[in-house]
Amino acid sequence: MTRRLRYTASLVCLAVTFGVLPNSTSVAAEKTLPNTKPLTIEQPLDVFMIDGLDRFCLRELAASPARREKMWNRDFSSVEAYEKSIASNRERFREYIGAVDKRVTESSPGTFNFELLDSIGHLSLIARSDSVTVQRVRWQVLDGVTAEGLLLMPAVFNGVGIVALPDADWTPEEFVGLNGDLPESARLPWRLACEGCAVAVPTLISRSDEYSGSPYVAYTNQTHREFIYRQAFEMGRHVVGYEVQKTLAAIDLLGQIASHARLKPKFGVVGIGEGGLLALYSAALDPRIDSALVCGYFSTRENVWDEPIYRNVWGLLTEFGDAELAGMVSPRSLTIEACVVPESAGPPAVRPGRRGGAAPGRVQIATLGSVRAEFDRAAETFRKLKCEDHLTLVASGEGDGPPGAGEAFTAFLAGFGIKPAFQATNEKLEISQPNEDATALNNPEARQERQLDEMQRHVQNLMRLSPKVRDQKWAKGDRSSVEKWEETSASLRDWVYDELIGRLPDPTMPMNPKSRLVLDEPEYLGYEITLDCYRDVVAGGILLLPKDLKPGEKRPVVVCQHGLEGVPMDTITEDQSVRSWNYYKGFSAALCKRGFIVYAPQNPYRGQDRFRTIQRKSNPLKRSLFSYIIPQHQRTLDWLATLPNVDSKRMAFYGLSYGGKTAVRVPPMLTQSKDRVGYCLSICSADFNEWVKKNVSNEDRYSYLFTGEYEIFEWNMGHVANYAELSSLMAPRPFMVERGHNDGVAPDEWVAWEFAKVRRHYDQLGIGERTEIEFFNGPHTINGQGTYRFLHRHLNWPEPTVNQVRTQN
Repeated sequence: MTRRLRYTASLVCLAVTFGVLPNSTSVAAEKTLPNTKPLTIEQPLDVFMIDGLDRFCLRELAASPARREKMWNRDFSSVEAYEKSIASNRERFREYIGAVDKRVTESSPGTFNFELLDSIGHLSLIARSDSVTVQRVRWQVLDGVTAEGLLLMPAVFNGVGIVALPDADWTPEEFVGLNGDLPESARLPWRLACEGCAVAVPTLISRSDEYSGSPYVAYTNQTHREFIYRQAFEMGRHVVGYEVQKTLAAIDLLGQIASHARLKPKFGVVGIGEGGLLALYSAALDPRIDSALVCGYFSTRENVWDEPIYRNVWGLLTEFGDAELAGMVSPRSLTIEACVVPESAGPPAVRPGRRGGAAPGRVQIATLGSVRAEFDRAAETFRKLKCEDHLTLVASGEGDGPPGAGEAFTAFLAGFGIKPAFQATNEKLEISQPNEDATALNNPEARQERQLDEMQRHVQNLMRLSPKVRDQKWAKGDRSSVEKWEETSASLRDWVYDELIGRLPDPTMPMNPKSRLVLDEPEYLGYEITLDCYRDVVAGGILLLPKDLKPGEKRPVVVCQHGLEGVPMDTITEDQSVRSWNYYKGFSAALCKRGFIVYAPQNPYRGQDRFRTIQRKSNPLKRSLFSYIIPQHQRTLDWLATLPNVDSKRMAFYGLSYGGKTAVRVPPMLTQSKDRVGYCLSICSADFNEWVKKNVSNEDRYSYLFTGEYEIFEWNMGHVANYAELSSLMAPRPFMVERGHNDGVAPDEWVAWEFAKVRRHYDQLGIGERTEIEFFNGPHTINGQGTYRFLHRHLNWPEPTVNQVRTQN
């Protein structure tokens, strides 16, 4: 028996049914399946698929500004009516950026204040002039999360409290002008304090990679911002959300200072670069902010996928571009400055002894044209509220000058009714103590580490408590009977699909099936297939047909899914000298030899950054890779159901690794009904585990926090569904886990812990026999023992005898 896969056009003839004839009649074969067109693409299927998806995503991003309007119901009849009409948008924005935790300064007003950071030998006062003091401070934000930075207090306070947000590459000291070489105009905190404003300058999480890692695992080349982003994203939090919270907590405390001085408080935010993003977001979220100055950030945002991953916000562009955020600032004062900001070509280079894998992404100076295009969209809202003069665009030079131009500074202060009256350069600033002691409170590196550690502890605690949150949400599923579960779990399934995965409309275009003969083996034929889903989006794979199919016979189908960077052939080949055999053991071919019709799909997780940027282009539109994979599989099942030898009620799924990831995300969504075909069974191989912990943990070697799979993180999964909850949506359909003791995906303990919840669920429904787990001595691979028996039993297909199995092998 040959083990070699070969492309051929001289094969067994097809009978009318497919028409495959028994082996006893060997004549020339059809090159395409009946009712399909010839498949003529020259690219490999995976390349063809990813290229099409890329075009689809870019087209959808380009269309997003026009589609956002349906998310708004603005009432321009008055300022009060307008604020009321956008209240729900504002709350959704708060959720998008993960700024959902109650601030301690908000919960207990008056209890907290700016804390002066004095220590033995180091006073909080670090600089002063005749009219301004600069002190090192800390302020409480969330439970266990503080902000640290500088507080500039004028000798004569005018009641205006401002939070000045530096770029992530700058320390507060550099932003104030205590050290570094920023131009005078960029030293906005100092200039504002000289005008009589109280100014808080928080430390931002930086773009350094110094502390991005764990002594228990490894250190990486991820920026601090990406390292927080990864773990926080899985828990519905975001580095941007944390820093907005720090900004608003400072606003809370600046208000107290004004009130104690018996002044009416006014508030402003000003930011440059990354700080400009935070200033815009904070002003959009908090109506207390009277004036905002955004330097070097405002622009069209449809290319956010090319920016650093820590700017990736799930669902943002469905509702909010920079213009829409500016509209939420209206009718308050907003000044946009097109100027130079620190640029970044990508993450730091990998240093010796560190891991790589940081996500690509650039910070570039926005072109003046893109700034003006977005500004013009924002201006429409200000015009309708009859406050056009509250929105100002200033170009420093031609957008290539330094931040803090006089015109922008003047427009920002005008939002408080203040005219600039002071030349900060005339004021002599005396530095009280140098930053020398690496362990002291005044050391910027030590401060950066503290701030990073606090955010991590907050995220890790959210992970620890997340099962309680999920249990509460999933309690609405009634497990008293199968019927009750099916009835009450439907809303949970929709919630997971809509909020965790991201749902596309069902495909409506014709499937346009195409095929070509690609394989000939003694026991089966193989056809490469493509099906149209959306414009430029295809489903595809290889269909294996046993040669002993008889006219009118109905057989079950097993869909055999490859893993990361795989192709359908990887699951088929029986050549033990190729690398893919180590993982897949030719399970597609093996199952076909057992009499199943087998389909091996191409999933779009191939091409490294090429496919990972598909995820980046999709997330801002509240979509993920699985937003495409689910419709691709639905199309595949719909087409398979039309084939004469397929029993559409017996179509099962079996996936390894990323295919196992597919096993708990696709079959649970594709249920069977009178109107729709779906998967009747799912097997998850070499992937099932405590998935939330695997994505969030900052101390376990199994964690994706330390790897190159930057696309893997799913927004707020920790509070929506872990693998036990996803798998429960398979019920009452059978579900199985295949697990090798030596699989490096996770330890057995994590796998068993999570599967125990699945088994309890099936037992409570009275169908415990429909789920099982097989442990075996082996690595990350198909074992093909218990899973094959599981398929034969639940698909009602006879198992081969021992002699038949030996003959097949």
